[in-house]
Amino acid sequence: MPRLLFIALLCLSAGSQAVAQNVQQAAWPSHAIKMIIPFGAGGGTDVIGRLLAQKLTERLGQTVVVENRPGAGGSLGSAEVARAAADGYTLLLGSSSTHGINPGMYASLPYDPVRDFAPISLIATNLFVMSVPKDSPVKTVADLVSMSQAAPGKYDYASSGNGTTSHLAAALFVSMSGAKLTHIPYKSNVPGLTDLVAGRVAMMFDNITAMQAQINAGSIRAIATTGLTRSSVLKDVPTLSESGVKGFEIKGWFCMLAPAGTPVEIVNILNRALVQIVALPDVQEKLVAIGADPETGSPDDLQKLIASEIIKYKKIIEIAGAKLE
Repeated sequence: MPRLLFIALLCLSAGSQAVAQNVQQAAWPSHAIKMIIPFGAGGGTDVIGRLLAQKLTERLGQTVVVENRPGAGGSLGSAEVARAAADGYTLLLGSSSTHGINPGMYASLPYDPVRDFAPISLIATNLFVMSVPKDSPVKTVADLVSMSQAAPGKYDYASSGNGTTSHLAAALFVSMSGAKLTHIPYKSNVPGLTDLVAGRVAMMFDNITAMQAQINAGSIRAIATTGLTRSSVLKDVPTLSESGVKGFEIKGWFCMLAPAGTPVEIVNILNRALVQIVALPDVQEKLVAIGADPETGSPDDLQKLIASEIIKYKKIIEIAGAKLE
């Protein structure tokens, strides 16, 4: 009897612990949630993150606090989330930079982009646009290729820095098209765009959000976008693939992640919330206004995207010779 009683007590204890754990997870969230944005305030990632934080606060009934942790191409903030407790109270607004480019760009990272995170959902994608100065004789991609080939070394392209998507998109274009252009890296996209407007460089790639105001003002001319289908923001601008660089595709993306080991129940709650939020008309309108295309999916979809983009960007980085220590 004592042995049977002991076994019964063990079973009762295990059952109580399971019930307690389920109750604890069912009560999530019980206090404020922290969302780390691994880039500075004011950029496209920050704008999207703050929009999501507001909507998640309304939907979850707990405040979602945004904290910017810029540095090392988003690596510092991403590493902070990778080390955080896997309890659903620390989230990362990740991107193609933190989980696509950085693994191939840096010799070592303070986080593993796959092993250290629990994928939640894709949020949006954004295309890049190739632009030239308003007074440039270049009207098409073919014009730029032939002009540069006729005078190798004469024409430059600007980028927002070595290893940025702005650089990688242009390096891939040069490789695939045979254009003869010299890379001029800037410390950010702003001085590069300034020199593009002034006609001191022949071409620049950047995300649509960054270039949209200058394109609309007529200060620069959009030549092509980087998706396989046309941008919903620049519908009249052909894709590079349409323009003769067959199969060219580079796009940025934004996603939500949590530390690895975060309970599946919490991940699913967040996934459902984000899918519903991104489907809201006002959210879609705001995303499109900054050049982003709303797009969500399952945690498994995001995991597959990250894995495939790491492979893709490693190949592009090799082409660009942009590896950093």
